[in-house]
Amino acid sequence: MSESTATTNNARSNANRRIVLGSVGVAVGMLIFCFFVLPPLYDALCDLTGLNAKIEESSYEAVPAAVDTSRTVKVQFLATNNESMPWQFGPALEQVRVHPGEQTTIEFVANNTTGNDMVAQAVPSVVPFKAVDYFHKMECFCFERQPLKAGESAKLPMVFTIDPELPKQIHTITLSYTLFDVTEMDAKASGGSFQWGKG
Repeated sequence: MSESTATTNNARSNANRRIVLGSVGVAVGMLIFCFFVLPPLYDALCDLTGLNAKIEESSYEAVPAAVDTSRTVKVQFLATNNESMPWQFGPALEQVRVHPGEQTTIEFVANNTTGNDMVAQAVPSVVPFKAVDYFHKMECFCFERQPLKAGESAKLPMVFTIDPELPKQIHTITLSYTLFDVTEMDAKASGGSFQWGKG
């Protein structure tokens, strides 16, 4: 085999290797997107639109439980706006420390800084994921859409408790809300007019 033929074969082999590695990389990237990125986005969309009944947000009926004063859990609160939501929105307190089993009330504050009447919907998420089943909301502004007239502000209460059965290794829980503008969606659902009332 001549030197030029060997060089050509090596070049082809390297090119084929790059193509295979590139294809594998794309396949791995698609799998990561499908299994880790797409589900949270889908769940948030379903929560917002109500298309997914199994993730319906509802109030938790508190049952008598002893407060575990031997443990303290830090609960952090975060708030973000969807890119199309111009309101000012955030927690009155960034964090609290609570005992599992005790009922706690906190507030978020929303301010419609625009010149238009608008309707918002908050979509919650809890981190770490293992804490989801132990973080219970008895009352939450996220259960309903929140209408605010132009320039209006509102205090949005949330009442929660942490199940005493929370795994011992969990010391911090982060509750975050993303606020969406659902004004058009609300208008369509109500036949073209806003449904102002208690949020």
